Amino acid sequence: MNADAQSSGQADSQASNDRKPDLVDPQFVELAVEVFVMLAEATRVQIILALRGGELSVNTLAAAVDKPAPAVSQHLAKLRMARIVATRQEGNKVFYRLENAHAAQLVIDAIHQAEHSLGSDHRDHRTLQGG
Repeated sequence: MNADAQSSGQADSQASNDRKPDLVDPQFVELAVEVFVMLAEATRVQIILALRGGELSVNTLAAAVDKPAPAVSQHLAKLRMARIVATRQEGNKVFYRLENAHAAQLVIDAIHQAEHSLGSDHRDHRTLQGG
């Protein structure tokens, strides 16, 4: 490599190091942090995973996550306030569903990251495929 090519490579490298990264509006960053705080609880993670298959009642969710219905109901109320889950009422029963796929994808990605952090070889991540 001649001196001109080498100095050109260094200049390109320096220019890319000096480039300001693309940042997101701070308001969205704060809201993203709130989502992560909301998801930083094991029962809520289990609830979101259970709801990937469709809407469920509180009692069905409670059985699925092996927690008392009143505790699950409190978690669902927080998830609803954060607009992560939505409800539908049928008679005296309330059914919960994911508002959209984003929270479920965050949870799935976090589980995959945990698998990698533990050194597990989960190239296909079959445990959470198919929703």
